[in-house]
Amino acid sequence: MGKIISVANQKGGVGKTTTSINLSSSLAAAEKKTLLIDIDPQSNSSSGLSVTNHTPSIYEVLIGQEKAKDVIINTYMPYLDILPANINLVGAEIEMVDMPNREKLMGQAMAEIKDSYDYILIDCPPSLGLLTLNSLSASDSVLIPVQCEYFALEGLGQLLNTINIVKQHFNKDLAIEGVLLTMYDVRLRLSQQVAEEVRKYFGDKVFKTVIHRNVRISEAPSYGKPVILYDAVSSGSKNYISLASELLERNSSKINLSRDE
Repeated sequence: MGKIISVANQKGGVGKTTTSINLSSSLAAAEKKTLLIDIDPQSNSSSGLSVTNHTPSIYEVLIGQEKAKDVIINTYMPYLDILPANINLVGAEIEMVDMPNREKLMGQAMAEIKDSYDYILIDCPPSLGLLTLNSLSASDSVLIPVQCEYFALEGLGQLLNTINIVKQHFNKDLAIEGVLLTMYDVRLRLSQQVAEEVRKYFGDKVFKTVIHRNVRISEAPSYGKPVILYDAVSSGSKNYISLASELLERNSSKINLSRDE
């Protein structure tokens, strides 16, 4: 059974989409069958994998016009598929408001495809609206990117409160997969200070892997590629391969613990 992980933080520009693209491609490179779901109306995860303005999209799945399995696209990477977004998603939250079980539409859509993948990553929009709520309700866990910049912890309390509300009302098993430090600049004392604060706040939930500022990570989306294909030897590529390895190791140990119990 596949594990569903939402990549979420309502602050924009923290590396959600970059992490969604590059973590999913790194998991695929490790030969884990992976699906990336783009539920952000900006559809940058889709274009970052060379899928643009594709119809049908996740929008048609959420409003019940299409089955998820019929909208999934095979990417140019073995083991990596994508369920794309397009601009139509902008109006989805308005349409979903009056739909029954509106918070669980994503979960219903995932039911028929979850067993086909090892990992399903959902790139959430920079808000705590119905789209993010649907993603969290459908997920096993949430990965929170936090940029190593001023105001990094601002708004995290609101996100954690939303996670707790989802746990109370829609998905009692939702866990925090981990907190990922992004945009780390070794030259800046500020980056070190933010990293210390985040580790103090979240403890062992913080991934050991840190995503450093790297121009190759920034360039890769303009070529419609993850950094692992754009420049496999760059520090950005190595960071995300390390993150995928750490994620796999964490989940392997959890599986072993549950078996021992």
